[in-house]
Amino acid sequence: MNYRVQPVPQVILDDVRGAQKMLSGVSRVTAMEGSRHLSSLVGAPVHLKCENLQRTGSFKLRGAYVRIAGLRPEQRAAGVVAASAGNHAQGVALASSLLGVRSTVFMPVGAPLPKVAATREYGAEVRLEGQVVDETLAAAQEYADRTGAVFIHPFDHRDIIAGQGTVGLEILEQCPEVRTILVGVGGGGLAAGIAVAVKALRPDVKVIGVQAAGAAAYPPSLQVGHPVSIDRPVTMADGIKVGRPGDVPFAIIGELLDDVRTVSEDALSSALLLCLERAKLVVEPAGCAPVAALLSEPERYAGGPVVAVLSGGNVDPLLLQRILRHGMAAAGRYLSLRLRVADAPGALAGLLGVLSTVDANVLDVSHVRTDPRLGLTEVEVELHLETKGPEHCKEVARTLHGAGYRVMG
Repeated sequence: MNYRVQPVPQVILDDVRGAQKMLSGVSRVTAMEGSRHLSSLVGAPVHLKCENLQRTGSFKLRGAYVRIAGLRPEQRAAGVVAASAGNHAQGVALASSLLGVRSTVFMPVGAPLPKVAATREYGAEVRLEGQVVDETLAAAQEYADRTGAVFIHPFDHRDIIAGQGTVGLEILEQCPEVRTILVGVGGGGLAAGIAVAVKALRPDVKVIGVQAAGAAAYPPSLQVGHPVSIDRPVTMADGIKVGRPGDVPFAIIGELLDDVRTVSEDALSSALLLCLERAKLVVEPAGCAPVAALLSEPERYAGGPVVAVLSGGNVDPLLLQRILRHGMAAAGRYLSLRLRVADAPGALAGLLGVLSTVDANVLDVSHVRTDPRLGLTEVEVELHLETKGPEHCKEVARTLHGAGYRVMG
């Protein structure tokens, strides 16, 4: 990318190596799994770095432990405080427990219950404050100012970046032939840490960040050479839903990353579905961003072995259900139709009979007879169908048209 943002903070390879020693016996060396499906799509070997299988379900433990372990005794005695909707909360809670430090974690009022429960089980005192993360951050900062507790930022600190950079060292050890590393980017701590480690040892390896298109603060920030905020970031990938890059990781990313790509919500949901079905891995939307990039532009990464970092697997079951349905629709395996049929006995059965001839599985039927837009002799039927892909969807539509049905949408 070579934007040459100056000055670059002093996070160097020795910092990352020191963090790796500190994390020995604390964090897992997570698995590197090959993906036959993605490899065939890209035309080059694709490997998945499974940080979704890390303790607490994400890479966040690495940076949180290094940051808290580096506190002076009097700072540890004052305790630590953090604000997060999920992964950072759990990382700080477990790291604090392992180090014998009292932790308080502020979470939004609407945070998923499984994440709140897990944070408490890891040993933190959880306080629910604010409707959005910005309000939660303000509450945590006020608590730090009032009590003297040390605020543990999720990405904007050199110790955090050094800890996350240990993922890069593991990638080079597990896949020494790697040519491209794809990593999701929110505030930028993970991407910055990986870039520091990888570029110091293998400057020929491309490190490419991936952001959700609805929360992509890095491209405009890099264009102007300093972090800028975007209003109301919107994405299902809450782990990378950050409105402003961190100052420390921004300087590193501007100096060392080769590119930052963006992906759509459809690509994210399709990537989550692929990880679940093909790799048998539960990955949250933010963790799927690198896979979404591969699905969106596979030809771009054909030049050699690719490692996609699956950064986390903490997804609320209710959200997972919605995303899977969205992913099936994006993949052409879930089709919704509205059409009108005669208000006569047997009309609905006849429609379902037509669908049976093309092997479309009916998941749900809604039958409306009282809408004022309807004629006196017709009813509206809304169907949700399970299909086999885009071509099957087209076949279903052609068959319905051929049988005389008018599809409204």
